Amino acid sequence: MNLTSFTDYGLRMLMRMASAPDQAFSTADLAEEFRLSRNHLTKIMQRLAQGGIVETRRGVNGGAILRRSPAEIRLGDVVRLLEQGQTLAECFGPGKGACTIEGCCRLKARLRQAEARFIEDLNRSTLLDIALPARVAA
Repeated sequence: MNLTSFTDYGLRMLMRMASAPDQAFSTADLAEEFRLSRNHLTKIMQRLAQGGIVETRRGVNGGAILRRSPAEIRLGDVVRLLEQGQTLAECFGPGKGACTIEGCCRLKARLRQAEARFIEDLNRSTLLDIALPARVAA
């Protein structure tokens, strides 16, 4: 199993934000800290905002803040949101790919169960559990 970079980067951003939940974080600052594309992080931040995880504000004091306490944000819910539209296997996607055993496959149901258990297991942890250490101001 492999999470997309979209999810990986989104989790990194949230881990930093959880270290100072009352602070607004700009996408530019996060991109610089993690040495990632600002454009890519902007798209991730938009998805997190649409999913109700963060709130974004424009302007001089703008940036993104967590909408809830890190202790209330379940990791499985975040992964499900960020992996939205990704399929575990080709046969899960539209058109079912090039699968020739669709009618008799017993693997698909097991993969769906495993995916559900993966999300359930992640939901036992919160963003608070994986928050990065707070940064000391220079």
